[in-house]
Amino acid sequence: MPTYLGIETSCDETAAAVVKDGREVLSNCLLSQIDIHKQFGGVVPEVAARAHLETVNQVILEAVTESGLSFQELDGIAFTQGPGLVGTLLTGMLAAKSLAWVYDLKLIAVDHLMAHVAANYIDSEIEPPFICLLVSGGHTQIVYFRDYQNGEILGSTLDDAAGEAYDKVARLLGLSYPGGAVIDRLAQEGNKAAFKFPEGVVSGLNFSFSGLKTAVLRTVEKLPKPLPMNDLAASFQDAVCRVLVRKTILAQQQTGAKLIVLAGGVAANKTLRQTLQEQSPVPVHFPKMGFCTDNAAMVAAAAYFCGKPVDLDASVYSRQVV
Repeated sequence: MPTYLGIETSCDETAAAVVKDGREVLSNCLLSQIDIHKQFGGVVPEVAARAHLETVNQVILEAVTESGLSFQELDGIAFTQGPGLVGTLLTGMLAAKSLAWVYDLKLIAVDHLMAHVAANYIDSEIEPPFICLLVSGGHTQIVYFRDYQNGEILGSTLDDAAGEAYDKVARLLGLSYPGGAVIDRLAQEGNKAAFKFPEGVVSGLNFSFSGLKTAVLRTVEKLPKPLPMNDLAASFQDAVCRVLVRKTILAQQQTGAKLIVLAGGVAANKTLRQTLQEQSPVPVHFPKMGFCTDNAAMVAAAAYFCGKPVDLDASVYSRQVV
């Protein structure tokens, strides 16, 4: 059974993991840069790239050591090829190329979004076909997967991704970075009916969150201080989850898929998980919490199910390849 080392450096997490047969995690090491970027209110690409350079070798060595294997016993080295920040992606790719060359191992390129989907395969037996709601800081999509390699995008955001909307609303409320976890935590103590924030009105299975962000801003400007943070967070989150869940179920009904999976960093959101599970007419699968945000176990899993063998002249890409 193939065992791959995965390396993830697409943004602000330096991660490495060893996964067997795409589903069994032998090690999973991660060094977060959240504390570094918190002072800036968001990720600074140059700072992130420098931090990856300083730590990637250490994290890789820890992952291989923890797995109980040697580099020679691996079947391949997988890296996140994109989308992501070019400077940070290059760090992971160059580390992967060096190891593949030194140990004469297969080099495997992995798409970051496909890796988030593959997080659902870890410690589970699920398989396509299914509808996937992919929600992260940079992407919000509904994708129909007929098999492991091919996904048909049925709907996409026309402006901000859901994760971006969370971060921007958190900033205007004066909350810390990253905004998604903070808003989700506050929302658990708030009244979601306190404010009626609108859904973006767009056709089909597409999304729009820019209007929702503006509605929160206009509401905050009119409110006395101190702000009712819990109620604002709960009402905002309810508006996001309503449209995500409604359109995901609509996609399931249109395709006849027998399974819905959730993927991406926002897949860790408690309200989204609960609402989707309560309203879905078919079973819903979530990745384990630790595999929702950027990690290398999902990269190694994706290498097994949908990775692309590449040569040493491979490059990275910053935007999604359609």
